[in-house]
Amino acid sequence: MTTGSPEPTTPRTSRLRALLPDLAPWRASADFRRLWVSGTVSNFGSFLTFVAVPVQLKELTGSAAAVGAIGAVELLPLLVFGLYGGALADALDKRKLIVWTEVGQGLLSAALLLDALLPSPAIWPLYVVAALSSALVSVQRPALDSLFPRIVAHEHLPAAASLNSLRWTVGGVAGPAVAGVVVAYAGLGWAYGADLLTFAVSVALVVRIAASPAAHEAAKPSLKAIAEGARYAWGRKELLGTYAVDLAAMFLAMPLAVLPFLADELDADWSLGLMYASVPFGSLLVSLTSGWTSRVHRHGRMVVLSAALWGLAIAAAGVVGDVWLVLLFLTVAGGCDMVSGIFRGAMWNQTIPDELRGRLAGIELLSYSVGPTVGQVRAGGFAAGWGVRASVWSGGLLCAGAVGLLALCLPRLMTYDVRTNEHAARLRARRTTAVAAVATGTPADAPPDTRSGARSGAPSDEPAQT
Repeated sequence: MTTGSPEPTTPRTSRLRALLPDLAPWRASADFRRLWVSGTVSNFGSFLTFVAVPVQLKELTGSAAAVGAIGAVELLPLLVFGLYGGALADALDKRKLIVWTEVGQGLLSAALLLDALLPSPAIWPLYVVAALSSALVSVQRPALDSLFPRIVAHEHLPAAASLNSLRWTVGGVAGPAVAGVVVAYAGLGWAYGADLLTFAVSVALVVRIAASPAAHEAAKPSLKAIAEGARYAWGRKELLGTYAVDLAAMFLAMPLAVLPFLADELDADWSLGLMYASVPFGSLLVSLTSGWTSRVHRHGRMVVLSAALWGLAIAAAGVVGDVWLVLLFLTVAGGCDMVSGIFRGAMWNQTIPDELRGRLAGIELLSYSVGPTVGQVRAGGFAAGWGVRASVWSGGLLCAGAVGLLALCLPRLMTYDVRTNEHAARLRARRTTAVAAVATGTPADAPPDTRSGARSGAPSDEPAQT
């Protein structure tokens, strides 16, 4: 009897492992694991509400414009608190910001549940909750996004971006699919109640991560500090390109607000949950096979290519008349969006210094959130004036054209290479110096992320010392 793996299967196994997500950040950092699980749970619940709110508005108003107006009420809090939330993330303990904003989101889910249980639910609480939720997310996301580079080794940041994308897509696939069934057969109250429960679980996990105080060089939250972050972003044309490309893609080609009406037009009410789940399902497929992303170095080109393909896939979903083809093209679009997101995240995390991460994360939040928010208004307005399917396909074509134009106007985005970029090289050197100082016991003015117990090869459940 022989032992060991048969030789013929080894190359196939190696190729499979090369496609699977890199789990190095998960193995090395207990705090990363806690945040990942917390985000997966809360994302699942948030997607339940994400489907339930437009369905409830459609039932109460019957208006595509009223559903699209959700984006309008979310916009101002997003603009204000996105920038200020970034300044807060640089100046305060990131963990505390994440915990308290998560608690606030849970209270908003409770308000939606109470309204849905009324004999005659009111419309205005849906808009108020949407605005307040937008404010809380705008404060939380810069803290969350700027925390990951502190608890993950520099060389593992692309893998962490892929795993974080996987976290989002798990909830994005399961949440809408379950929401379609729950809303149809159990009622809106059950969807909101489940969302409330997931926030409770998420808070219980987040409170266990280590404290993450401000960097020594961090500025106090102020308009001056926000302006400093904006000047830095403006001076980095490759970063500016990632913001502009994503903003154009989401503003012009985000069809989610009109999906309930598209399902009606295709005589496929049963498909609404699947439509909402298709985009994140495509993202999930990419996340599960994202091992290849660690071997790509020209991130800017991938951002541009995938954003253009996103627009073309959305356009195809608006042209075809068969619901299964619509689901297919929405899935393709979701995969393209995930590729863009992975490489945008890698560029941000591998080149932005610690003392500016919160403020730059606030700007990033605007780039990937303002687009979808205003895009809902655009999609709803176009649908009301020219029809639902015209709203979808025209937005997709406009997206592809806008992304191509931006690529021509921002050549530094197309030439970005993480191996040679000066900002990436400077941050790598800074991290290496700080880790060496910790190993030798020599004091160093290093950013807190390099002094955590979550460095590569040093997995630990002990709180990080900063």
